[in-house]
Amino acid sequence: MKIGIPKELKNNESRVGMTPSGVLELTKRGHQVFVQANAGDGSNFPDEYYLESGAEIVKDIESVYQKTELIVKVKEPQPKEYELIKKGQIIFTYFHFASSKSLTEAMINNQSVSIAYEMVQKPDGTLPLLIPMSEVAGRMAIQQGAKYLEKPKKGKGLLLGGVPGVQPGRVMVLGAGTVGIQAAKMAAGLGAQVTVMDIDIDKLRYVNDIMPPHVVTEFSSEYNVRKGVRRNDLIIGGVLLPGEEAPKLVTKDMLSTMEKGTVMVDVAVDQGGCFETTRPTTHDEPVFVEDGVVHYCVANMPGAVPQTSTIALTNVTLPYVSQIANSGWKNAIEKSYELKKGLSLAEGKIIDEQIHKIIT
Repeated sequence: MKIGIPKELKNNESRVGMTPSGVLELTKRGHQVFVQANAGDGSNFPDEYYLESGAEIVKDIESVYQKTELIVKVKEPQPKEYELIKKGQIIFTYFHFASSKSLTEAMINNQSVSIAYEMVQKPDGTLPLLIPMSEVAGRMAIQQGAKYLEKPKKGKGLLLGGVPGVQPGRVMVLGAGTVGIQAAKMAAGLGAQVTVMDIDIDKLRYVNDIMPPHVVTEFSSEYNVRKGVRRNDLIIGGVLLPGEEAPKLVTKDMLSTMEKGTVMVDVAVDQGGCFETTRPTTHDEPVFVEDGVVHYCVANMPGAVPQTSTIALTNVTLPYVSQIANSGWKNAIEKSYELKKGLSLAEGKIIDEQIHKIIT
């Protein structure tokens, strides 16, 4: 199969759809891989690495789409790409359709085959292509949150871990999934006082079992969230409902009850965000302040650490890319429960029923 790796167009997205190592695994099995010139530069994978792995370097994004049957990328196609996508072309990437009606309609209209990373699911309900980026984003949420708590960044002027004689910062993590656990782990490692909230008691038991004593759990309810936002310095939104918009757990009226300089990091921004006041930001302008509360809502957080993220992503996507390339998408979907769950649109037809909610 002819496989294309375009350069990402999203603001400050330096990841690339596949590492040279992944490309080598495909080319040695007889597949042709076309990589756009300089696509891997941001992840420290120059063109010569791809050439050594058997790829062909093409000069522009138009050529990548024109020459290939399967596109492997990181972020959802941007408006410039909509018209480049051919009927029947397979696009394998993070789509997050729930947060963009225009993207959804474009993918229906160009009659491509959309297989969404974030919807690929194992029989046990785990999301193997979302987990590594959630791990990165969860850890980064604390890294970024700690930075924006600094006074020059409009925060409280608070050192998250404290020092002897000074109490550490307080962190509230909404969601005890992959993002939440990684965020809690990082915050705990810095010495912060951490509260993890979820509605799943089993997840809270797990957090209780694996985390140190200064990480506590609390059932997530509106009452407890309202109480928590008043007393915490850093709030992490890490709630995910696959294929749906994230629930708005922190409402606009709660901001007035929070201390000025409190920082909120919304990792769920790709799915619409779990703060009512969330609006997507970029790495160029990552934060905005509303009612004195600093909001960090970058929609592609792992793009800030592209080398780590690209390697982690290729590790999990490569087996699925190989299945599609070896068998064609129809046969791959029939053989693979995971890929079948990821199929969202096929040649103008809506496969994922959640999409009907988006376009109506």
